[in-house]
Amino acid sequence: MQWRALVLGLVLLRLGLHAVLWLVFGLGPSMGFYQRFPLPFGFQRLRDPDGSEPVGPPEGPAWLHRPKRGPEGRLETPREPGPGMCGPAHWGYARRGCGPDEYERRYSSAFPPQLRAQMRDLARGMFVFGYDNYMAHAFPQDELNPIYCRGRGPDRGDPSNLNINDVLGNYSLTLVDALDTLAIMGNSSEFQKAVKLVINTVSFDKDSTVQVFEATIRIITDSRQPFGDMTIEDYDNELLYMAHDLAVRLLPAFENTKTGIPYPRVNLKTGVPPDSNNETCTAGAGSLLVEFGILSRLLGDSTFEWVARRAVKALWNLRSNNTGLLGNVVNIQTGHWVGKQSGLGAGLDSFYEYLLKSYILFGEKEDLEMFNAAYQSIQSHLRRGREACNEGEGDPPLYVNVNMFNGQLMNTWIDSLQAFFPGLQVLIGDVEDAICLHAFYYAIWKRYGALPERYNWQLQAPDVLFYPLRPELVESTYLLYQATKNPFYLHVGMDILQSLEKYTKAKCGYATLHHVIDKSKEDRMESFFLSETCKYLYLLFDEENPVHKSGTRYMFTTEGHIISVDKHLRELPWKEFFEDGERDQEEKFVHRPKSQEFRIINSSSNCNRVPDERRYSLPLKSIYMRQIDQMVGLI
Repeated sequence: MQWRALVLGLVLLRLGLHAVLWLVFGLGPSMGFYQRFPLPFGFQRLRDPDGSEPVGPPEGPAWLHRPKRGPEGRLETPREPGPGMCGPAHWGYARRGCGPDEYERRYSSAFPPQLRAQMRDLARGMFVFGYDNYMAHAFPQDELNPIYCRGRGPDRGDPSNLNINDVLGNYSLTLVDALDTLAIMGNSSEFQKAVKLVINTVSFDKDSTVQVFEATIRIITDSRQPFGDMTIEDYDNELLYMAHDLAVRLLPAFENTKTGIPYPRVNLKTGVPPDSNNETCTAGAGSLLVEFGILSRLLGDSTFEWVARRAVKALWNLRSNNTGLLGNVVNIQTGHWVGKQSGLGAGLDSFYEYLLKSYILFGEKEDLEMFNAAYQSIQSHLRRGREACNEGEGDPPLYVNVNMFNGQLMNTWIDSLQAFFPGLQVLIGDVEDAICLHAFYYAIWKRYGALPERYNWQLQAPDVLFYPLRPELVESTYLLYQATKNPFYLHVGMDILQSLEKYTKAKCGYATLHHVIDKSKEDRMESFFLSETCKYLYLLFDEENPVHKSGTRYMFTTEGHIISVDKHLRELPWKEFFEDGERDQEEKFVHRPKSQEFRIINSSSNCNRVPDERRYSLPLKSIYMRQIDQMVGLI
């Protein structure tokens, strides 16, 4: 069977009548390591409905303290109030039975088909407005400046400007990143035009230093044409050759490191810069396996998967013996943890995500074992608040930042990238906690009409106030809707759509919010807005999309591009070249996943099975709704 791949990090297209896979490998941003200083904001506390100060435990929020455990190691949960009693009035406790049914009416009311179609068209229009303006005013540069209608590329004048130069490599990033969104929205003519533009205009033979992670996180695969005829006339594997060319140019990052962990940056023409930094973040070095693994298996060349898997194993072996946690910054030569903070946001997020998704794709048992161990450590040391999301007193569950070696709290903020985690919890079937954590982030959105980059949960105020149009909350909203089918998440999506239209729309696109309170803007529209934020919003409201209806199983990469979960990706095409002994060992390395090994909700939308419809069908338990309203001061 012939394999044809189009790896430019985004989208797969069919390579003729006999092609099995179509794939595009793209490049892009959204890692989240913005070099900005926190801006302290005034101490604000929510008030009880009667105007009094919230009442909480004298020692402060439960999030400040390590969870208490009983004799069997289970978290100890305060007893619920008795019948007819109301619990404490601080926002973290949703006073069950103490409020009217307005929450159910407000959030769990039916979402009419006409309104759903209107929101779908609004999401499509949002994408089209941004895309058309990029093509008119910015292409072939990497990004669009939507306020002054200009293009943006690398900052040649200031090589130290990593906020720009880690992302932009002068290869028409936004166009490449938007390819599969065009396909998902069924725009075959523009998709075909865009692919030809990429083939004819994009080259990686450039004196550009790019971040390795940011240049490898765009992929999608499929063996059919579920979105319409996306066939490219006279196509001759050009994107496959470009993908291979790019991957080879990234390989020097893996050379000459004593640990096997790659350098964070590589020059596409000359290799690793002489003055390259020896420090890299865990997510950057450990989130290459999905894309590199697919490329290796499509090409029949084990090199790319081997170097990516070696990096993952090296990081995993450096985890704390005490807590099982990893830090967020490591020295690639010494293996010393430079950043000892362990959390779920910037620097670690996609590392955990790709342990699970690599297992889903390739079926190798060690990936699942690593993920299960990591998830257990996260639950033991990062999770704070009451044990059960939907019952008990105290603050609702929250995942905090701790010291990787002892689990002690390091700070009192969380960042916006952590909002991806409810979506990952949906994948493993932990829907209860996913619902509760999502509610926390949506409550912040409701308060500001956007999600600040950092939010201080102790002060209940932003620490870093900008919002660069990130997709993580939208992604989790979409996946939770697919898991529960509760219209509450359609209301959430509509709220997000309307906020984006109201606060971020500019003359030629959608702009970063510089300040989530005063709503001032920055002149930048990062590529992930079109490739992720708009895509997830569109899919949330497009019930009949082929992603949901084709019957093919799909999974999303960390950058929102669709991968077909194909059985052929669980094969090692290079194993025939090994000697008998080596082949036996290699075949032992491949593990076929069994359904009982992990609870994956995975299909055309990552959500094939609805977990216990009696629990999550209408209406959602009102605790989530009251928790949201209490946070934003509505009650």
